[in-house]
Amino acid sequence: MTDVRLGSLVAERHGAGPAVVLVHGLGGSSGSFELLMPALDGYCALRPDLPGAGRSALRPGRRGLAGLAGAVRECMRAAGAPRAHLVGHSMGALICQHIAADAPEAAASLTLFGALLEPAPAARAALAERAREARTTGMAGIAEAVSAGSLGPGSAGGAACAFVRESVLRQSPAGYAAHCEALAAAHAARHEAIRCPTLLVHGAGDAVAPLAAAKRLRDSIGGARLETLPGVGHWPMLEAPARAAELLREHLTAARD
Repeated sequence: MTDVRLGSLVAERHGAGPAVVLVHGLGGSSGSFELLMPALDGYCALRPDLPGAGRSALRPGRRGLAGLAGAVRECMRAAGAPRAHLVGHSMGALICQHIAADAPEAAASLTLFGALLEPAPAARAALAERAREARTTGMAGIAEAVSAGSLGPGSAGGAACAFVRESVLRQSPAGYAAHCEALAAAHAARHEAIRCPTLLVHGAGDAVAPLAAAKRLRDSIGGARLETLPGVGHWPMLEAPARAAELLREHLTAARD
C-alpha cells in the first residue's frame, strides 16, 4: 500500500491492474472498504479519504457534492487513473453517480452499495440538524445514533456496529458537518446520461436508503442490476462482506469482458 497525496487529500493505493476507485459515504473513510480488498486482487485500488474525512483535511474551496466529486476526479488524475471502475457507498454512491453522468469517459462501471437517489425533504432537514449538532456538541451522540440506526438487526452489537461507531466518532466535527450540508443540498444525478454497467447492492433492511428508492434508481439507469441482501442494513460491505465482495468481483469481471 502506498499513499497518493494531492494537497491535503490522502488516498491509499493498492495493487496493479485496471483502476478501481472506492468512495466512502458520510461518516466513513477509506477503511469502510477494507473487507472488500481481497476481491480486488489484480486491480489497482484507489481509496481516497474525502476532504474533511479520515486523513484528508477539509478544503474550504471544496464545498457541496460537486466539490467532493471534483476532488475524486482530481485524485484519479493524480494517480494516473482518469478512467476507473467506480465503487461508492451511500453519499459516495451518489458522488459516483454524478461522476458517471457528468464525465462518462471517467467511469468504466459503477458498483453502488446502499445507494442514495437523493435525500427526501425530511432527510435534508435531519442532515442540517446533524451538521449543527456536530459543530456544537461533537460526534459522540451522532456516533451512537448512526451505529444504532443504520445497521440491520443481525449486526447490532457486532463488529460492524463497533466499526461504524468508531468511524463516525473519529470524524472531524467540521468535516462531518460540511458533508452533512453537502448531502442535504444534493440532487439526483442525470441518470439517463449514465451508460456504464451498473450494479446496486442494497440491504433489505436499509433504513437510511429505503429499498424502494434503490428500485427507482435501478429503473432510472439503463441496464442496471439490483442485488438485495436479506437482513442487511445500510453498510453491506461490513454486514455481509463475503457476499458483497463476491458481487463486486463478478461485476468487475463482467464489465471488463
